[in-house]
Amino acid sequence: MLPPSKPRSASTRALQQIIFLALLLPCLPQPLPSPSPSPTPAPPSLPLSPFNERLDAAYIAFQAWKHVITEDPKNLTADWCGPFVCNYTGVFCAAAPDDPCILTVAGVDLNHGRIAGELTDHLGLLADLAVLHLNSNRFQGTLPGSMQHMRLLYELDVSNNLLSGAFPSFLTSLPSLKYLDLRFNDFDGQLPPAVFGRELSLDALFANDNRFNVSLSTGGLTNSTASVIVLANTALAGCLPPSIGDMAETLVELILLNTSIGSCIPPEIGKLKKLKVLDLSHNDFAGELPESIGDMESLEVINVGYNMLSGEVPESICLLPHLKNLTVVGNYFCEEPVSCLHIPRRDDRMNCIPDWPHQRSHEQCIAFDHRPPVHCGADGCILPPPKRL
Repeated sequence: MLPPSKPRSASTRALQQIIFLALLLPCLPQPLPSPSPSPTPAPPSLPLSPFNERLDAAYIAFQAWKHVITEDPKNLTADWCGPFVCNYTGVFCAAAPDDPCILTVAGVDLNHGRIAGELTDHLGLLADLAVLHLNSNRFQGTLPGSMQHMRLLYELDVSNNLLSGAFPSFLTSLPSLKYLDLRFNDFDGQLPPAVFGRELSLDALFANDNRFNVSLSTGGLTNSTASVIVLANTALAGCLPPSIGDMAETLVELILLNTSIGSCIPPEIGKLKKLKVLDLSHNDFAGELPESIGDMESLEVINVGYNMLSGEVPESICLLPHLKNLTVVGNYFCEEPVSCLHIPRRDDRMNCIPDWPHQRSHEQCIAFDHRPPVHCGADGCILPPPKRL
C-alpha cells in the first residue's frame, strides 16, 4: 500500500501555474506591439494588397490587349477578367523595386501560345515590366512606341511572330535591356549601330531571319559587349574587320551564316579566346583559314563550310583542346592534317584534298588553282587582282 501523498505547498502550486501559463502563452492572442521609436518602419508581414494604381493601370493594359487578340487557341487569356491581374495566366507580379510595399506586374510569359492579334499601345502602362516573353505566337504589326516607358525591361523575346516594319528605335534607349530576341519575324531596314553600342550594352542579340541590313564598314558590330550575337540570314555589307578582336573580353558565340560577306577572315579573330561557337558558313569568305584560330582555346564548334577558302587547314585548329565540331565542307582546301581525324564531328567533303573521300572533281580543283591568288587588305577586304602590264 502506497503512502499517502503529501499535500502540495502553495509555492509548488504557484510554480506549476507559471509553467502552465508559459506553455499556454504562445497559443493565446497576442497584443499588437507598441510603435517602434525608430524612424524606419518594419516591413509589413501581411501579403501585399492587389489594389493600387499600378495594378489598376495594368488592368487597363491587359483588357485593351485582350480586345485586339483575334485568336487564342490555348485559351491563355481566357481568365483575363476582373481586376486581380496577378491571377491572370502568364502574368507574374512582385514587389515594385522602388517601393517594396507595392505589388506590380514584373513579367509576362505567353511563349508558344500561337496567339494572333496585335501588341496594343497600352502595353506602355506596364512600366515595371522586367520580362516580356512572347515567342512562337502570331502577333502582327510592330512593337508599340509606348514600350519606351518600360525602363526596367531586361528581357524581350518576340521571336517567331509576324512582326514587321523598321527596327523599333526606342529599344536602344531602354537602360536595363540585356537580352533582345527579334529572330524569325519580318522586320526590315537598317539595323542601327546603336544596337551594338556600349551604351545599350546588350548581353545577347538575336536578330537573325528578318530582312535587316547591317553595315560592317561602320565598325558598329565590333563595338558590341554582347556574349552572343546571331545575325544568320541577314544581309551584311562590307568586310569582316580586324577590329573583331576587340570583342575578346565578352564574345562567346558568333553566328554569321548566310550573310553574303565577301572578305578575308582577319587573323585578329584569334584574339577571341572566350569564343565557343563560330559559324561563318554559306558566305563568300576567301583566302586562307588563319592559323591564329588555333589560339582560340575555348572553341568548341567552328563552321566555315560553303565558302571559297583554300590552302591548308591549320593543324593548330585541330589541336584545340575543346573542339567537338570542325566543318570545312564545300571549300577548296588542299590539305588537312591527320590530327583532325580525332575530332568527334568533322565534315571535310567537297574540297580538293588528295586521296581523301568525297572531294571535288579534279577538273574543279584545277580550275580553282588557275584563279588569281587572293590578297587581303588591312581592312579585311579582298583586294582586286593587280592589273597586268
